[in-house]
Amino acid sequence: MQKKILNNRYELEQKIGEGGMARVYLGRDLRLNRRVAIKTLHERYASDISFLQRFHHEAQAAAGLRHPCIVNVYDVGQDGDIHYIVMEYVEGSDLKSLILRNGPLPIDHAVAIAEDVAEGLEAAHRLGMIHRDVKPQNILVSPSGEVKITDFGIAKSSLSTALTETGVTFGTADYLSPEQARGLAATPRSDIYALGVTLYEMLTGRLPFTGENTVAVAMQHVSVDPPPPRMFNPQIPPRLEELVLAALSKNPDERPASAREFAQMLRAYRTASQEATIVRPAAPRLSQPRSAQPRSAPSPMTAAPIGSLAGRTALPPPRSPGVTQAPPASSGRDLGIFLLGMMFIGLILGVVYLAATGAFDNLFHFSGGTRPPVVLPEPTIEPTVTPGPQMAVVPNVIGLDERSAIAAIEGAGLLPYAELPRASDVVSAGLVFDQFPPATTVVTASTVVTYVVSTGPETIPLPDVVTMRGIDAEFQLRSLGFQVQAVSAPDRLSAGFVFRTEPPAGTPLRRGDTVTIFVSIGDKVRMPDVTGLPEEEAIRRVVAAGLTWSYSDYQGCDKLGDLCNRYAPGIVVSSIPRGGELVDRGTPVTLGVRAP
Repeated sequence: MQKKILNNRYELEQKIGEGGMARVYLGRDLRLNRRVAIKTLHERYASDISFLQRFHHEAQAAAGLRHPCIVNVYDVGQDGDIHYIVMEYVEGSDLKSLILRNGPLPIDHAVAIAEDVAEGLEAAHRLGMIHRDVKPQNILVSPSGEVKITDFGIAKSSLSTALTETGVTFGTADYLSPEQARGLAATPRSDIYALGVTLYEMLTGRLPFTGENTVAVAMQHVSVDPPPPRMFNPQIPPRLEELVLAALSKNPDERPASAREFAQMLRAYRTASQEATIVRPAAPRLSQPRSAQPRSAPSPMTAAPIGSLAGRTALPPPRSPGVTQAPPASSGRDLGIFLLGMMFIGLILGVVYLAATGAFDNLFHFSGGTRPPVVLPEPTIEPTVTPGPQMAVVPNVIGLDERSAIAAIEGAGLLPYAELPRASDVVSAGLVFDQFPPATTVVTASTVVTYVVSTGPETIPLPDVVTMRGIDAEFQLRSLGFQVQAVSAPDRLSAGFVFRTEPPAGTPLRRGDTVTIFVSIGDKVRMPDVTGLPEEEAIRRVVAAGLTWSYSDYQGCDKLGDLCNRYAPGIVVSSIPRGGELVDRGTPVTLGVRAP
């Protein structure tokens, strides 16, 4: 098949993605001889003049964005009815695919990605661009680790006041900010909220809100507090959880004031965590007099206070590299105990010496008293014992009903948490089929154990494939996991198209069930067998079958031979077409009849 070339410059090589508004192709700029990504609008938008105006205007605005963490837009144009955007091609994968393939990302990696995205958003916000659809699907990660934001196609430019209506909601409900869900205009802090959801998903492998439909998810963004991410991934440090929940504040004023500030907070956290990892084997600093301690510059975490962090523990500033580290705290405690013991020993020896030399006798003699008996002190040093955290073993609750699973988790000193029930092809409805942490994992007491109850095997409503081409219908059904049996049969529908299915469309089926599709061989009818019938009855049946009676050929015994003795006069002895044949509707029929 010949490749499509737009405006004699951009060659479409292969489709690499598709969304609700556009398809994305891997292409080549023939003039500059470089690989590009080409986004073409779906045909249904070609007649929407206001949408096309906004599309081209916003694409031109996005083309002005230049940042290492933003996909470059090279060109925007039109070739006939095809409206397109030419962008930088980034090898690698989108972030959503990475999460689906690998589950929760390593914490440092997730924070680094979020930091890069925040820096890119800040560059857009400074130019008056709001992305409005920040989500993992629109974040590309190259094999070398480069992070780039894409799809500013629905972004709102401050220059497009006449083209973008206030209150129009774009974006995906899973990452939609509360203000957008209410129908209010998006702001830069709306992008920060969506980035907070994305970071939540990177750290936990799941979304903070799920529901049966888009409206249910949007309403949770408006009124339901997100579950703490540490509930699903206990490895997340509390300070990082604070940052995520700050970005997910319902009130935009309680989120980080800007994308740059959020990036600085993430960077400060990452720096602090890296330094803590490096110095953990070494000793903490010795205490210095307040006046002698060097004064360091304030960190990004303290330079710009945020309402959402009020009353919460702030992240510590990065350590000053010039401060010399001292021996471990345990060594200082041992030294103190040693000195205390030496003092007691010195005291005892002094008392013994005074008693031996009679100093006490002289003392009491001079004072007129009597010498009390010498009682040696009994120094005791109470050891400091820091009790460690109580540990527990996660029980195996897979295969249990929900009540038994809760009892088992609570019996182990842990906290049960039910995720939304999901379908399972292996475990019966009403029983647990997944849990986290896995069974036999050793955790601290009061750790949250999540479990998922099966709703039974997943059923899929059979889609309506009637009037589709047979090969297309079979491909679609097999892609859903169904077995397909094709039966060819006549129908008034054109040959090669599906005219019926068994079971009918809408029937709930399991993956692996068999669907029979009846594919038309054209508007054909079957010639009835009229041999042995009287002529008039044969003609009636031919017409009733949708065929046309042409004429009757009356044949005598000289032509019939032995058949003459088998059929009486006026009886049909043969037909063209013969009985049982499939022929086009309306085909003329000739009857052979024994002559009187």
